[in-house]
Amino acid sequence: MRIISGSHKGRNIVPPRNFRVRPTTDFAKENLFNILNNIVDISELEVLDLFAGTGSISFEFASRGAKQIVAVELNCPHYEFIKQTARKFGFEQIHAIKTNALKFISFCSITYDIIFADPPYEMPEIDKIPDSIFDHKLLKTNGLLIVEHSSKYNFGNHSRFYDNRHYGSVNFTFFK
Repeated sequence: MRIISGSHKGRNIVPPRNFRVRPTTDFAKENLFNILNNIVDISELEVLDLFAGTGSISFEFASRGAKQIVAVELNCPHYEFIKQTARKFGFEQIHAIKTNALKFISFCSITYDIIFADPPYEMPEIDKIPDSIFDHKLLKTNGLLIVEHSSKYNFGNHSRFYDNRHYGSVNFTFFK
């Protein structure tokens, strides 16, 4: 796993071997950020990374100059890894929060330009994430929600659906 572009292009992200995560593949991450580069100015963004895991998406946003990234992760070793790696890379704009992502959505009072949610693929509540984010008004005007999920889910009929892209087993659904 590596940072694809930006100030830290090529830096490896090496979590401990005992981590039980499914990080977004470099191939999928590169394609995601190619899409984002065409529709937003990353250097102007305030980003929320839900279910942050290894922090790979947060680190990519930081390397590309995002103003602020909040990385929400419940697992204590993963949370500590995100904090330590952000410190090691000098990413002062990353703020890690150790809490349940679904609870964070319900008490958060800040709005974001982009919200990236990468819940466990087997999580039963995955289909409720978009509605919860929109119900709690966490996106700024013209904000973008991106949910990473397996092909088991199809959000095409959601009222806020914008686009869907798949790269191997990784699906990104975009909501506005």
